[in-house]
Amino acid sequence: MKKSHRPTTRVKNSEPNIDSPDWVIWAAWADRVTFEDIRKRTGKSEAEVIRIMRNSLKPSSFKLWRKRAKTQSIKHRKKFEVSRKEIRRKIKKNDYI
Repeated sequence: MKKSHRPTTRVKNSEPNIDSPDWVIWAAWADRVTFEDIRKRTGKSEAEVIRIMRNSLKPSSFKLWRKRAKTQSIKHRKKFEVSRKEIRRKIKKNDYI
Protein backbone atom coordinates (compact mmCIF):
# COMPACT_ATOMS: atom_id res chain seq x y z
CA MET A 1 0.00 0.00 0.00
CA LYS A 2 1.24 3.40 -0.93
CA LYS A 3 1.17 6.01 1.77
CA SER A 4 0.01 9.45 0.85
CA HIS A 5 1.95 12.54 1.78
CA ARG A 6 -1.18 14.19 3.10
CA PRO A 7 -1.08 14.39 6.90
CA THR A 8 -3.95 12.81 8.78
CA THR A 9 -5.66 14.91 11.37
CA ARG A 10 -6.21 13.15 14.63
CA VAL A 11 -8.96 14.52 16.81
CA LYS A 12 -8.80 13.94 20.53
CA ASN A 13 -12.57 13.84 20.99
CA SER A 14 -14.13 13.01 17.66
CA GLU A 15 -17.82 13.54 17.09
CA PRO A 16 -19.85 10.48 18.13
CA ASN A 17 -22.81 9.17 16.16
CA ILE A 18 -25.81 11.51 16.45
CA ASP A 19 -28.05 8.60 17.49
CA SER A 20 -25.84 7.97 20.49
CA PRO A 21 -26.63 9.67 23.83
CA ASP A 22 -22.96 10.63 23.92
CA TRP A 23 -23.58 13.07 21.07
CA VAL A 24 -25.59 15.39 23.32
CA ILE A 25 -22.76 15.42 25.87
CA TRP A 26 -20.18 16.02 23.13
CA ALA A 27 -22.24 18.83 21.61
CA ALA A 28 -22.83 20.44 25.01
CA TRP A 29 -19.05 20.56 25.62
CA ALA A 30 -18.31 21.89 22.11
CA ASP A 31 -18.05 25.67 22.10
CA ARG A 32 -19.37 26.22 18.59
CA VAL A 33 -22.49 24.06 18.97
CA THR A 34 -25.32 26.16 20.39
CA PHE A 35 -28.31 24.93 22.34
CA GLU A 36 -30.44 25.85 19.34
CA ASP A 37 -28.36 23.52 17.13
CA ILE A 38 -28.75 20.71 19.65
CA ARG A 39 -32.50 21.24 19.66
CA LYS A 40 -32.66 21.13 15.85
CA ARG A 41 -30.74 17.87 15.64
CA THR A 42 -32.09 15.98 18.65
CA GLY A 43 -35.24 17.79 19.77
CA LYS A 44 -33.87 18.22 23.30
CA SER A 45 -34.38 21.57 24.99
CA GLU A 46 -31.73 23.42 26.99
CA ALA A 47 -33.26 22.18 30.26
CA GLU A 48 -33.12 18.58 29.02
CA VAL A 49 -29.48 19.00 27.99
CA ILE A 50 -28.66 20.39 31.44
CA ARG A 51 -30.44 17.44 33.05
CA ILE A 52 -28.50 14.96 30.87
CA MET A 53 -25.22 16.67 31.75
CA ARG A 54 -26.05 16.70 35.46
CA ASN A 55 -26.83 12.97 35.43
CA SER A 56 -23.88 11.97 33.21
CA LEU A 57 -21.01 14.00 34.63
CA LYS A 58 -19.29 14.04 37.96
CA PRO A 59 -20.48 16.93 40.16
CA SER A 60 -17.24 18.87 39.72
CA SER A 61 -17.28 18.39 35.94
CA PHE A 62 -20.89 19.51 35.77
CA LYS A 63 -20.07 22.67 37.74
CA LEU A 64 -17.20 23.47 35.38
CA TRP A 65 -19.37 22.91 32.31
CA ARG A 66 -22.26 24.94 33.70
CA LYS A 67 -19.99 27.88 34.54
CA ARG A 68 -18.46 27.68 31.07
CA ALA A 69 -21.84 27.44 29.32
CA LYS A 70 -23.21 30.41 31.26
CA THR A 71 -20.33 32.85 31.00
CA GLN A 72 -17.46 32.02 28.69
CA SER A 73 -19.08 30.00 25.98
CA ILE A 74 -21.32 31.11 23.14
CA LYS A 75 -23.94 28.44 23.73
CA HIS A 76 -26.79 30.80 22.86
CA ARG A 77 -27.10 32.08 19.31
CA LYS A 78 -28.26 35.56 20.41
CA LYS A 79 -25.25 36.01 22.69
CA PHE A 80 -22.98 34.81 19.91
CA GLU A 81 -24.42 37.26 17.37
CA VAL A 82 -24.18 40.17 19.81
CA SER A 83 -20.58 39.33 20.71
CA ARG A 84 -19.64 39.08 17.02
CA LYS A 85 -21.14 42.52 16.33
CA GLU A 86 -19.22 44.03 19.26
CA ILE A 87 -15.96 42.51 18.01
CA ARG A 88 -16.57 43.88 14.51
CA ARG A 89 -17.21 47.37 15.92
CA LYS A 90 -13.98 47.27 17.90
CA ILE A 91 -12.01 46.12 14.88
CA LYS A 92 -13.47 48.86 12.68
CA LYS A 93 -12.66 51.55 15.30
CA ASN A 94 -9.08 50.33 15.61
CA ASP A 95 -8.56 50.32 11.82
CA TYR A 96 -8.90 54.09 11.62
CA ILE A 97 -6.58 54.95 14.48
